[in-house]
Amino acid sequence: MDMLALLFAAAIQNPAIDMRGYLAIAAEAAAARESHRVSEEEFIRMSGEPGTIVLDARSSQKFDTLHICGAINLSFPDITIDSLRQAIPDRDTRILIYCNNNFTNAPGPFPSKLARASLNLSTYIALYTYGYRNVYELAPLIDIRDSKLTFCCSAGKECRGDADEKRVYHDGADDPREDEASAPCR
Repeated sequence: MDMLALLFAAAIQNPAIDMRGYLAIAAEAAAARESHRVSEEEFIRMSGEPGTIVLDARSSQKFDTLHICGAINLSFPDITIDSLRQAIPDRDTRILIYCNNNFTNAPGPFPSKLARASLNLSTYIALYTYGYRNVYELAPLIDIRDSKLTFCCSAGKECRGDADEKRVYHDGADDPREDEASAPCR
C-alpha cells in the first residue's frame, strides 16, 4: 500500500462506528436469540405477566396505524442510549418484540421486508448490544386475520373484529380486507 492510500485509510476511520465489534456482538446475539423465539401463544402469555414490555420498533406511522395492544413504540432509528434508558430503564426487564415480517395480509401497517432485513433481527441485535438479555421474539409468520393477538390503532381502541370474523379493523392504511371499505377503530 502506498503512503497516500495509508493516509486516506487512516483519515476515514470513525471511532463511533465499529463494524468488527458489531459483527462480533451480532454473532453472540444470534446464538442467544435461538432460545428466545416464542410462539404466538407464548407471546400472549408472557405479555400478560408483570414486568413485561412489548416493544414495537416500526415507524411511529406504522405503529399508529396498527400495533399489538399494550405495545410501546420506540422506532428503530430512535434506539439510543438515552431513549432506552427512558423507555426501559431496567436492563433485566423482559422485552417481547415483533415486526412487519411476523404478519401477512396487512400490507399497510405490516409491509413485508426481505428476510435478511427483518426488523426483528436488527432490533434483537441492538437491544442485546445495549445490554438487554431478557428479549424474546415472536417467531412465527401469522396471517393477521387468524391471529389470536389483539391489535389497536393509535387511539388505543381495539382495531379488530371478534374472533369469529378473523378481520382487522384499522384507520389510516390499506385495509387487508379485499371487498370492504376501511373501518375506523372501534
